Amino acid sequence: MSHKIIKLSPLVLAAAAAGFSSQAFSSGFALIEQGASGQGVAYAGAAAVGEDASTIFFNPAAMTRLSGQQIVFAGHVVGVNFEYKDSGQSSLPGLPPGSLTGPNSDGGATSFVPNFYWAAKLQNDLHVGVGVNVPYGLATDYDDGWVGRYHGLKSEIMTININPAIAWKATNTVSFGFGLSVQYIDIELTNNIWSPAVCGAFGASCNTAGDSGLKLTADDTSIGWNAGILWDVTQKDRIGVAYRSEVKHDVTGNADYTMDSDPALQLILAGANAALAPFTVFTDAALTAAASMPETFSVSYVRDINPNWSLLADWTWTGWDSLDTVDILITGGAPGQDPTLDLAFKNTNRFSVGAHYKPGNKWIFRGGLAYDEAPVRSAELRSVRVPDNDRTWLSLGLGYEPSKSWSFDVGYSHLFVDDTDINNSSRASSGATLIGTYEASVDILSAGVNFNF
Repeated sequence: MSHKIIKLSPLVLAAAAAGFSSQAFSSGFALIEQGASGQGVAYAGAAAVGEDASTIFFNPAAMTRLSGQQIVFAGHVVGVNFEYKDSGQSSLPGLPPGSLTGPNSDGGATSFVPNFYWAAKLQNDLHVGVGVNVPYGLATDYDDGWVGRYHGLKSEIMTININPAIAWKATNTVSFGFGLSVQYIDIELTNNIWSPAVCGAFGASCNTAGDSGLKLTADDTSIGWNAGILWDVTQKDRIGVAYRSEVKHDVTGNADYTMDSDPALQLILAGANAALAPFTVFTDAALTAAASMPETFSVSYVRDINPNWSLLADWTWTGWDSLDTVDILITGGAPGQDPTLDLAFKNTNRFSVGAHYKPGNKWIFRGGLAYDEAPVRSAELRSVRVPDNDRTWLSLGLGYEPSKSWSFDVGYSHLFVDDTDINNSSRASSGATLIGTYEASVDILSAGVNFNF
């Protein structure tokens, strides 16, 4: 038995990291839905508009455009469709194409994203505020037994970000802003493990037809920061520049295994763990991992053509290459078997344009377009947890101010996503190869209310 353990393959041990890396480091979970007013213009000009207190997230310097105190409540219903269709060529390791079977499934889910902001003007051209929002969060949930079950079943990531900020109007035309981000992240991920691959990891074989399972849970709280500049170039033109730092998370949690009860498999596992003692494999254990939520840099422009019309534009860069690799450490695991996952994400750009139309003092109508790149480089590197691809936004919205003390905004966006191929044979999926195509789309409905004091 000891000889077989020396040859222990990292193939199935890497399955413990599959859920973590795939879900937690894809642009599909980065949420720009941080205010209802911006939804209607696809968040064009977000770092320069300064319409309401949600600017704390996009550019704290633009708080200087607000007067008095303001409280903003907003919510977004995000409906995601990820419908997978298998090609019939998916396979298990060492077996011919078509050996990986199971039904197709739609992993999409509907989520609710809340926001809260408060901003106040003080003396000496100072403004302060705080935002509470969800900068990252998504859920995918596939049917039990689906064809891609070794790549992922359930994936949930949730963050809560508390962002106090301050802004100073340094001159009549230039403002500066700075904020801190106290960010909590919570992750839950599940997937199946192909039981014969477990036996093969020890140089043995078993004929079990049952799947084993893995559930990963982890969380952490860390701190980052954001800053911005707002420049009124002329009375009609202004530019906003904003930066949001990386947030480095050292998550801790647990890996919980549910191994198939096949006697041959159980005998192999018992012998392996006895020979490896005090180390263990495929046994419930603690885990740790280090990773950084990416930094972003935005440049926004707003042109007030006349009292009725304004044009808006934005470019946002996201530094996804900070997540090129992720090391997963299993407490008590076999030495040298902690996997390093090569995510190979690329940096991305997001471009958006939009317009405001104000027919009077009470109504504002909005429209916008955006093109949003995904960090996934190829079908071979695409994950079932977030089967991401480049997206085109079409957005519409409106706002109404019945009185000076309060107003509300609504917005709707439909995201068009091209058919998305996947050809994933990552060793972190029990070595199974999944070949197929996703038909994906996203619908977002936003609403918010603003109270002025």
